[in-house]
Amino acid sequence: MKHVYSETILGDMKAVYVQDEETGSVELVLLPGDACYEPVVKEKPYPDSLVQVKLVGDPYQGAYAGGRTMRESASVYALTLDGQQIEKQEEKTEIRTVFKDDKEHIYRHYLIWERGKESLLSYTVFENHSAQTAQLEMLSSFSLGGISPFVSSDEWGQIQVHRIRSVWSMEGRLETQLLEDLQLEPSWGGHAVRCERFGQVGSMPVNGFFPYAVVEDTKSDIFWGVQLMHNASWQIELYRRGDDLEISGGLADYDFGHWKKQVAPGGRFVTPTAILSVCRGGGVDRISQRMTTALDTVVDAGPVSEQELPIIFNEYCTTWGCPSHENICGIVDAIKDKGFSYFVIDCGWYKQEGVPWDVAMGDYRISPELFPDGLQKTVDYIKANGMKPGIWFEIDNVGAKADSYQLTDHLLKREGEVLTTSMRRFWDMRQEWVQEDLAKKVIGTLNAYGFEYMKMDYNDSIGVGCDGAESLGEGLRQNMEASVEFIRRVKREVPGIILENCASGGHKLEPLMMSECSMASFSDAHECEEIPIIAANLHRVILPRQSQIWAVIRKTDSLKRIAYSIANTFLGRMCLSGDVTELSDAQWQMIDLGIAFYRKAAPVIKHGYSMRFGPEVVSYRHPTGWQCLLRLGTGDAQRQAMAVFHTFNGDHEQPMEIPMPIGCDFRIEEIYSDAEADVKLEGERLICTIPEDMRAVAVLLAM
Repeated sequence: MKHVYSETILGDMKAVYVQDEETGSVELVLLPGDACYEPVVKEKPYPDSLVQVKLVGDPYQGAYAGGRTMRESASVYALTLDGQQIEKQEEKTEIRTVFKDDKEHIYRHYLIWERGKESLLSYTVFENHSAQTAQLEMLSSFSLGGISPFVSSDEWGQIQVHRIRSVWSMEGRLETQLLEDLQLEPSWGGHAVRCERFGQVGSMPVNGFFPYAVVEDTKSDIFWGVQLMHNASWQIELYRRGDDLEISGGLADYDFGHWKKQVAPGGRFVTPTAILSVCRGGGVDRISQRMTTALDTVVDAGPVSEQELPIIFNEYCTTWGCPSHENICGIVDAIKDKGFSYFVIDCGWYKQEGVPWDVAMGDYRISPELFPDGLQKTVDYIKANGMKPGIWFEIDNVGAKADSYQLTDHLLKREGEVLTTSMRRFWDMRQEWVQEDLAKKVIGTLNAYGFEYMKMDYNDSIGVGCDGAESLGEGLRQNMEASVEFIRRVKREVPGIILENCASGGHKLEPLMMSECSMASFSDAHECEEIPIIAANLHRVILPRQSQIWAVIRKTDSLKRIAYSIANTFLGRMCLSGDVTELSDAQWQMIDLGIAFYRKAAPVIKHGYSMRFGPEVVSYRHPTGWQCLLRLGTGDAQRQAMAVFHTFNGDHEQPMEIPMPIGCDFRIEEIYSDAEADVKLEGERLICTIPEDMRAVAVLLAM
């Protein structure tokens, strides 16, 4: 039997702590604030624990769990509740639930709600009060139980799991499966663990999956969402032994990510933070954006220039890794009166004669061939034409042709050998020597030339981990923690710097890195037809105001193609590149109209709620059908809306219709496309007819 230990309202959510009367175990059940905790009686109720931990030496769980999960080990069953404190302040509520075990270890779980937020923060602190070193091999950031209180034992097909897959240049694909499809049905006797453990191993945290999961009770229309704030190996586990589903996650454990942590007597360890939310209705889009808006206040506090969502020009798809004083000045002359605020010098500014840019990073000596008079003259020209200059670094990695590639005492190793991929090695970011060397090369360059923007790229993964700690996974965690600390140092020593988070495009689009940066490269799909699909996907995992979307314009592009490319950028932050020195007046006019539209739409891009409409796109490389991304303004933009339609390949004879909010008296204010567009409002429907392939129409609406 279970009873409610405590219940706390947190905004429009409710945290219910439920205690098992037989074992004393305490689990956390999150519910919408208007829902009553009156769970249906279950035939096979199993107690779950708010803290999931595994200590070296303690027995593992049986029930065929070995290799599949480290949850519910003997370390968990040794926990006893030592109390709970609920501290309510004007701006925040903090719930601290404390457990202890028989080895003099203390476990403090924190659940935090900040006023106005639609999400919660969750993490665990382990304290070693014994005289012996403790060895952790799993410790959760969060664990939610009792899913779902409203589905009985004999009901099936009621609970769905939503995950977001991600691979290079095809980021953010939503995957939806029933528990039964994942073989998470409980067995006839309640024996044998069912577990779906997924995540990512390495230093690219969005390489395979986003650190994200949503569980949906389709019967009650309730959604539970989780995101992890971590820039290295992570895991999320969907676990079921009885009738309820549990979901937990945090650092990738020893089985999954070779993580083991020694905590000395008197020491402590803090897990990465998780973002949690729960709501009724609104679908995956709503629960997702309840989590992404957790970063709104952080981004609001960022550089002043960022608050108007200014436009970026990046020269990479113009010079292809060969920027020079001459070609940069030519580009600046072509765009100086077009409304760009940032001009980014991308990779290659450091490459030496005969050495490609992608194997030369690490030394960062300015190329005398590309910049014969030095870099200052180029930076001054950018500034003189009204733009903030930016520069590219791949901070953590060194290329195979760089002198730094041979500094093996300062590079990561695995099993005693320098950790090497096909073209790169990796700085040991934990070393003071490395930190100071990078401070001279990176921070020194930023300050010496007056750069106001830095694009931070990262183009390979460390993999499972590195030497220098008690496990490979802990070595990786420490190294990536030191990497974030260097970013924070940059922000301290270059006040107001605008930081772009890039990792071969979108491999670092997780909340920790997004909280440290102004924006991110949404993808490396620079000139692909699938850009609007990827850009719309990312509304579920990052704020659109932080999603830098490229429009690469070619001199051979038709006006239709230019409008398609420009409209893509309305799904986030506008960034241009391409053949801008060779465009016709008509091509520039189409771009200018798009820039004007973007400026008017910036408030709703900055603060709004997104919904995607249209059939599922099966092949991103060969897209068919259509999509519309409707963005409804919130806050200061609540009287504004934007709809961005894209057709792909196929039959487009039927008009595209999307529902508008009931009771909102919108009118069409402006339309952007390459030609006259058939768009109309009929009642509470927005109707757009585009009888041709690969065309975009963007509609700005106002009340």
